[in-house]
Amino acid sequence: MCIENRGYEGSLYVGKVYQVIRPEPHDGPSDVRVIDEEGEDYLYSTGQFVPVALPPAAKRAVLNSVA
Repeated sequence: MCIENRGYEGSLYVGKVYQVIRPEPHDGPSDVRVIDEEGEDYLYSTGQFVPVALPPAAKRAVLNSVA
């Protein structure tokens, strides 16, 4: 879930759950690759997000919203 969007107000919404995808080999350890509001994967700081555990139905809903 996004907790900080400073500088990325058009790409991230605070409080929204975003899909995280597998990092690429050159991504740094303090970065996370996220499917943002533009529908593209982009590298953001892990400090902008907190992990959330979703029940299966909620997880499906989030994944379907980005598909």
